[in-house]
Amino acid sequence: MEVYLPIAGMSVNAVAILGMGGVVGFLSGMFGVGGGFLMTPLLMFIGVPPAVTVGTQANQLIAASISGVLGHWRRNNVDVKMGLVLLAGGALGSVVGIAVFERLQDLGQIDLTISLLYVLLLGVVGVSMLVESVAAMLRRRRPVSRAKLHRHTWLHGLPFKTRFPRSRLYISALLPFAIGVFGGILVSVMGIGGGFLLVPAMIYLLGMPTALVAGTSLFQIVFTTAAVTVMQATVNHTVDVMLALLLLLGGVVGAQFGSRLGGRLRGETARALLALLVVAVAVAVAIQLVETPEYPYSLAVEAPR
Repeated sequence: MEVYLPIAGMSVNAVAILGMGGVVGFLSGMFGVGGGFLMTPLLMFIGVPPAVTVGTQANQLIAASISGVLGHWRRNNVDVKMGLVLLAGGALGSVVGIAVFERLQDLGQIDLTISLLYVLLLGVVGVSMLVESVAAMLRRRRPVSRAKLHRHTWLHGLPFKTRFPRSRLYISALLPFAIGVFGGILVSVMGIGGGFLLVPAMIYLLGMPTALVAGTSLFQIVFTTAAVTVMQATVNHTVDVMLALLLLLGGVVGAQFGSRLGGRLRGETARALLALLVVAVAVAVAIQLVETPEYPYSLAVEAPR
């Protein structure tokens, strides 16, 4: 069944879009990521303009994240205090990111920028996570002495230390705030919740227990993406309501199943699976970036804003 997307200016298969939303929602609930790092390239692969993909994808993340975080909330796997600090940083990052997006759009460089950022960030983070998770699985097979909950670095000596009882942490509030700022920028510029970066940052930089990371990450993503959606629609006019609705329907259902399965996976196993997925997406975007397009030349007229 074909449906027309007014903002994107093209027709798509509704069933295929619903299926994509369901798969991404499933991954959102299982790994605690918004799923935008996968959905944005998928939409670009089927021909949706990158600028519209980013603006609309932020809207889809809201429903998938709400559905996922409710599943984790019922299992008491959300650190609300940590989530609020991350959210404060995400609010600032969203404003900065929207301004950057608008400037790149005016320069005509937004499509290339989005593709390059995907290849760079996903490639680096994916490979790093894969190496660490494999090493963690190998260590589990060897008898070792009990390790500390997390390692302390110079970052833990920063001021404004705060206790986070649910995560059993006493760290500087600047750390989660800065992570939230970066996540907010990613939502605005790349149309992703930033979970593929937030999750490893919360584990390795903050030292949060893996069981709490997914739910807390989704808690922050819900509010950040809601703000970004409103700003993308009003400032950049890149939110396609029809596309967003199809993605929302699939994402809500998929996230519930994903959150159930995610609770049964070991921390290092979940990280390894997420790393493999991130690397695969990075490779796919890189291939699309360098291959010769079917139509090397095209004419386009920008609609007045």
